[in-house]
Amino acid sequence: MSMAPRTDTQSPAPHVADSHDLIRVHGARENNLKDVSIEIPKRRLTVFTGVSGSGKSSLVFDTIAAESQRLINETYSAFVQGFMPTLARPEVDVLDGLTTVITVDQQRLGADPRSTVGTATDANAMLRILFSRLGKPHIGSPKAFSFNVASISGAGAVTMERGGQTVKERRSFSITGGMCPRCEGRGSVSDLDLTQLYDESKSLSEGAITVPGYTGGGWNSRLYSESGFFDPDKPIRKFTKKELHDFLHREPTRMKIAGINMTYEGLIPRIQRSMLAKDREGMQPHIREFVDRAVTFTICPECDGTRLNEGARSSKIKRISIADACAMQISDLAEWVRGLDEPSVAPLLTALQQTLDSFVEIGLGYLSLDRPAGTLSGGEAQRVKMIRHLGSSLTDVTYVFDEPTIGLHPHDIQRMNDLLLRLRDKGNTVLVVEHKPETIAIADHVVDLGPGAGTAGGTVCFEGTVEGLRTGGTITGRHFDDRAAVKETVRKPTGTLEIRGARTHNLQGVDVDIPLGVLAVVTGVAGSGKSSLVHGSIPAGEGVVSVDQAAIRGSRRSNPATYTGLLDPIRKAFAKVNGVKPALFSANSEGACPTCNGAGVIYTDLAMMAGVATTCEECEGKRFQASVLDYHLGGRDISEVLAMSVTEAEEFFGAGEAATPAAHRILTRLADVGLGYLTLGQPLTTLSGGERQRLKLATHMAEKGGVYVLDEPTAGLHLADVEQLLGLLDRLVDAGKSVIVVEHHQAVMAHADWIIDLGPGAGHDGGRLVFEGTPADLVAARSTLTGEHLAAYVGP
Repeated sequence: MSMAPRTDTQSPAPHVADSHDLIRVHGARENNLKDVSIEIPKRRLTVFTGVSGSGKSSLVFDTIAAESQRLINETYSAFVQGFMPTLARPEVDVLDGLTTVITVDQQRLGADPRSTVGTATDANAMLRILFSRLGKPHIGSPKAFSFNVASISGAGAVTMERGGQTVKERRSFSITGGMCPRCEGRGSVSDLDLTQLYDESKSLSEGAITVPGYTGGGWNSRLYSESGFFDPDKPIRKFTKKELHDFLHREPTRMKIAGINMTYEGLIPRIQRSMLAKDREGMQPHIREFVDRAVTFTICPECDGTRLNEGARSSKIKRISIADACAMQISDLAEWVRGLDEPSVAPLLTALQQTLDSFVEIGLGYLSLDRPAGTLSGGEAQRVKMIRHLGSSLTDVTYVFDEPTIGLHPHDIQRMNDLLLRLRDKGNTVLVVEHKPETIAIADHVVDLGPGAGTAGGTVCFEGTVEGLRTGGTITGRHFDDRAAVKETVRKPTGTLEIRGARTHNLQGVDVDIPLGVLAVVTGVAGSGKSSLVHGSIPAGEGVVSVDQAAIRGSRRSNPATYTGLLDPIRKAFAKVNGVKPALFSANSEGACPTCNGAGVIYTDLAMMAGVATTCEECEGKRFQASVLDYHLGGRDISEVLAMSVTEAEEFFGAGEAATPAAHRILTRLADVGLGYLTLGQPLTTLSGGERQRLKLATHMAEKGGVYVLDEPTAGLHLADVEQLLGLLDRLVDAGKSVIVVEHHQAVMAHADWIIDLGPGAGHDGGRLVFEGTPADLVAARSTLTGEHLAAYVGP
C-alpha cells in the first residue's frame, strides 16, 4: 500500500524550546534603578551606555549577573552552599530567560607580592609540569619549580594503634620546593632604616620611638618602656649590646604589663609583621608614608629577583631555565614553546601554546609571566581574565564585560571588538557596559540609561539599534558623533621637565623634555611604556601630585564625606554651634545609633541562605542616636546634611547661617569634577569606577602641587563628561599648574598643547619616543599609529 506524499508546504510550528530567545527584566530597583523593565535579545551583542552613575552596572552586574550566580549557587546542596559566598536576591520583580553568566570585570588582580601574571592564568602551573618532565638535570616534582613552596624535611617517631597494640615507627619526609630561602619567593628583600624607627638621642620616656602608632603613651609604646628589659629613662644610644638586642630583635616573650597579659617582641620583627607583611596599596596614607621612608626594597641578591632557589634555576630545557622562560616577553615565549617537539608531553605543550597565543591575540603579548599581578592596570587585568574564556567550547552562556576598552589605544580597540564578536558568533549572549563610540558601533542592540546620574538616572532612555540611538535624542545619541577639533593655537611652555636615559621596564634610554605650564599628553599603544615614563621618571616628591588608577579602598561605612575629609569641618561646625563634642556627629564614633552601631541597617546572617539587611528600627536608617538629631546647623540635623547632594550642600555651606568655608571648598572641587549629583552619605561601595576615579581627583586637587600627573582620567567617563573633564584640565593649567596626562582618548589628544607619543609597538617593540610636538603636527605627519587614528578622528 503506497502513501500519497504530503502536499502542504506549511513550515512546522517552532519548537517551544526555541521560544526563549530573550532575557526579560521587569521592575528592577537595585541601587538607583527606577522600576526598569527591558528585554535583551539572546545570542546577540548588547551594549549598555549612559553617563557615569546612570545605573548601567546596577542593571547588568548587580541585577542580571548577580541573580544568575545566585540561582547557580542554589543548585548545590546546603552543605556546599555553606562554603560559598551568600548572595542576596536583587531588587527585581521578574527575571526570566537567564543563562549562566560569566563575569569579566575590572577588579584588579590580587596585589599579593607572590601573585604574578603566570600564577593568575595557570601558565606557570603548565610550565612547572613541563620542566619537571623535561628539565635536565631532573630535580623533582612540579613543586620543585614553584616559588611558593619552601623546601622542608623532617624525621621523628610516629605512634599508632595496630591490631590492638600501640606501635612506634620512625618516619621521615622531605618536600623539595622552588622558593628562594632568602626572599621567601618575593623577589625582593627589605631593609629597615633604623634612624626612621627611633631617635637615639632620646630615651623611651621622652618618646624615642617615631613609628606611627608607637607614640603618645599608647599600649604599643608602654610595651617597650614598661617591659623591664632596659631603663626607660636612658637614651637609646647608651644602651648596652644586650639591651639594644632586646629592644630591636628579641623573640616573642609573654609578660604582664599593668596587670594585662601581653606578648613582648623586638621592634623590628614587630614592625615587619604588622606593617611590612601587608600590601603597600592597602595601607593607610600615614603608614604608607612611613614605610616609604623607613624601608628600602632591593632585588634579592641570592636569586637575582627570580624568586626561585638555585636548584630550580639549574634545571634547563634547551639551555632555558624556568626563570628565563618566565622573564621572556610572552610573544617570544610562545615561539620558544612552539619549537619544542616532545611527543611525551604533547597535550601539555598544546594547552600551554593555546594559553600563550591567547595573550598575544588579546594584545598582551608584551607582558612577561613573572610580572607582578598587582602592577597590571584595570584594563590589562580584565583582558588577562578574558584569556581563559577565549578558547572555551561553551556556548549559550552570557558573557558580561565592564568597559573592556579601558586602557586601550584606538589601534587595540579594533582587536577587542573582534574578540567580542567572536564570542557572540559562537552562540553566546554578550553584554557590554561601554562608553567608547567605536565599541557601541558594533552592537546589535543598545540600551541607553539615564537621563542623568545618581538619583537623576536609573531609567531606560533608549532601546534599539545604533542607528536609532544616533537619532534618538538622548545624551549619548547627541554626543555619539562628537569630534574634538585640533587646537588652532597652543599655550607656550613656562619651562621643561628634563628626563634623560629613562630605562624603567621596557623604556630604551628615552630622552625627552616635558613642557611645563601647559597640557601635555603622553600617548602610545598599550604596553609602549607610557606609565613607565611618567611614574618611573617623574619623582612623586615636592610639588608633584600623582593621581593613578589604583582602586579606592573603603567599606560600606565609608562615603564621599569621610573619604574627602569633608566630614571634619562639618562636625566641627555642628559642635561649635551646639556647644558639644565633634565626635557626637560621627556615625562611627560616639554619635552612632547603639542598635545598629551606626550602620543604618541590621544584617542577619542566615548561614547558607542569603543574609538579610533590614533598616534599623531605632534610628530608621539615619545611623545616629535620637539625641544627636536634636542638634541643628542652619535648620538641618546631621543626617539631613548627609542626605544632601553635593550641589545642594555646596549652596547650603556657601552662605548664611551654615557657611563653612573649609567644607565649601571641598564641595566646590567635587562639583568641578562632575560629581554634583552624589549624595554625601552614599557608601563608597555603591560608586561606579568612573565616579571613584573622579572622587580621587577631587581629593588630590586640594594638595599643594605645581605638577599634576593623571593616569587615564577619562576611564569610565561618558562622551558628555569628557567635555567637562577637558574644561577642568584647562582651568588647572590656566591657574598656573602643569598637567601631564597619560591618555588614549582622541578628544584629550586633540585638546593637548603638546603630545609625546611612545611606541612604535608594545613590550620590547616599544619604549622609544616616536613623536613629540603639537597635535596639529602629529595629524599632519601621520607618521605613527596614534597620528593615523587621531587624523581619522578629527576628520578632514
